Amino acid sequence: MKRIMLLALMMLIPAFMQAQENGLVNLRIEARLDYMQEMRHGETVNDNSGFKGRYLNIRMDGQLSEHFSYSYRQRLNKPNNSITFFDATDWIHLTYTNKNWSVSAGKQVVGIGGYEYDVAPIDLYIYSEYWGNIPCFRVGVSGTYTTDDMNDKFMFQFCESPFRGHELNINNEQMFAYNAVWYGTHGIFSSIWSVNMMEYLPGKFMNYIALGNRFTFGDFQFDIDLMNRAVSTRNFFGKDMSFMSKFMWKPSDRFNVFLIATHDFNHADEIGDWSILPGTQITRVGAGLEYFPLKNSQDIRLHLNCSYSDGVNTNPAGLLFPQQTVVDAGVTWRMDLLKIKRK
Repeated sequence: MKRIMLLALMMLIPAFMQAQENGLVNLRIEARLDYMQEMRHGETVNDNSGFKGRYLNIRMDGQLSEHFSYSYRQRLNKPNNSITFFDATDWIHLTYTNKNWSVSAGKQVVGIGGYEYDVAPIDLYIYSEYWGNIPCFRVGVSGTYTTDDMNDKFMFQFCESPFRGHELNINNEQMFAYNAVWYGTHGIFSSIWSVNMMEYLPGKFMNYIALGNRFTFGDFQFDIDLMNRAVSTRNFFGKDMSFMSKFMWKPSDRFNVFLIATHDFNHADEIGDWSILPGTQITRVGAGLEYFPLKNSQDIRLHLNCSYSDGVNTNPAGLLFPQQTVVDAGVTWRMDLLKIKRK
């Protein structure tokens, strides 16, 4: 693992040095440590309780020239597979931007709609069964058009299918996904909507309609995500879905208070959705708060939350269980190692 990390950093040195000369370099370390207690049917789950080192990431962003930029994030506490070198790399991509258009290539986030899906894992405490089962980083290319007023952004992406190697150990390298995403901001309403076609087996596609909606009213913010998945016209709508909602109140610059509810189900009579298997129906509700002890900074964050899930989960690798209670407290910190601004 140490040799792989050293090699990855050595590969980035040329880009890093060039970025120092031509533009902005921002090198950061971020980490999160939690103390968690999990209970199922009233009994403590010892394997999932106690202190947990959740994330240890290194992130570097830079501007190589007027048009070229790069972004890189590596999980230092996640192992790499000797065959698929980028397993512990969330993303590493190069982007060319010219006026309203940009093109990006490399490992990147799979373009799926929804605000829960859009949150960085280090910033999410209570999540849906879908979020816990979908691999969201894959190699691909994407093109983005941004309107002149910057209120709308349209992204089109061609990448590896997130289901390649997932659940059934499908290792076919020729499985792909085709994604179109709309990011919009209009007054109190913002959106992350997508339509997707993803191969779940070679030559067989699952269709997504994912609608992420955000409403902001002063110190209050409300997110509601709706996702419909289908592997055929027979089960096209209402059979395989996920709902995620979050209400957040920001009483001051140092506090966030939130309520979260998620519901996932798959009543389809055919196999194909490896993230939510047929027979699953599970609901999760929770609440929590965040506190930022530093004035005018969110580099240190304390959190406390509690959640409860119930229903039927048929996923062999599912993360939510019937009559499951999780109490979680922890600290997140972000540290700037190097920051150089363009003159």
